[in-house]
Amino acid sequence: MLNRRHIRIKVMQTLYAFDGSESDDFKKEEKFLLQSLEHMYDLYLMQLSLLIEIQKRAEDHQEKIQKKHLATQEEKNPNKKFVNNEILQLLKNNEPLKNELENRKIDFWYLDFEYIEIIYKAILESDLYKEYMSTRTSDVNQDKIFIVDVFSEIIAPNDKLYEYIEDKKLTWIDDLPVINTILQKLLRKVKKSSTDFHFTPKLYKDEEDRDFARDLFKKTLLNRSKFNEEISKKTVNWDSDRIANLDAILLQMAICEFQKFPSIPTKVTINEYLEIAKEYSTPKSSIFINGILDKIVKEYTEEGKLNKIGRGLM
Repeated sequence: MLNRRHIRIKVMQTLYAFDGSESDDFKKEEKFLLQSLEHMYDLYLMQLSLLIEIQKRAEDHQEKIQKKHLATQEEKNPNKKFVNNEILQLLKNNEPLKNELENRKIDFWYLDFEYIEIIYKAILESDLYKEYMSTRTSDVNQDKIFIVDVFSEIIAPNDKLYEYIEDKKLTWIDDLPVINTILQKLLRKVKKSSTDFHFTPKLYKDEEDRDFARDLFKKTLLNRSKFNEEISKKTVNWDSDRIANLDAILLQMAICEFQKFPSIPTKVTINEYLEIAKEYSTPKSSIFINGILDKIVKEYTEEGKLNKIGRGLM
């Protein structure tokens, strides 16, 4: 589920929050990093379970209307297109997903059902819903497009939901954009033929990615002073106070990958941190970081310090 960029972002956020030096005992911070990564999966499941609860809310609403004493013909025979949406049904009936929700005790909406009401009402009032419900028939592709649009345009940007998530867990508000992007991609890729485990991917692709998170954090922190010296040499005309804290951390992490991760190509490292800088730092940060990293790579190459293993890793 998480790729290397997601992991780099989480390491960056943890380093930004940690203001100790490399001589400090940072076991708590390392534990915090790994737990924070693990909690991203809980946030993912919580967002996914929101869709399930909205479907249940719609189904319950229709059942109550049908049982009204003086129900109209339309109420007796309602349009069940939303309730029967094939993507929502796949989620609702997915056994591995049910097991994950139970095992991780993801039952937030049972206690805070008012947020289901807020989202459900926003969906009913939307033009997306009105257009979708203008007919009684659809196919799995139309159902998928509708759910992706509902998630992207109604659920993800909802301010009340944002505030709720912010209050639930300290790290979740930083994780939300990443999790929402992952969820959108999984929704777009789902098919009728998808396996039961489509919506319960592993948190890490493999153990190497988990080790990468821990090692990048530890090695950056342990060598922070040395990396800062490297940065200072390339920024002699800059007052250190003028370098944004986040930019300094991204440079430290990139230098760490140059020196301590021989299997990661330099181009991959540079591209990754430039993209992260564009998303998380100042408008000019990526240009500044690119200039510094380019100087360092040229120097390391000339001095034979860039020891990368494998073909095409320079």
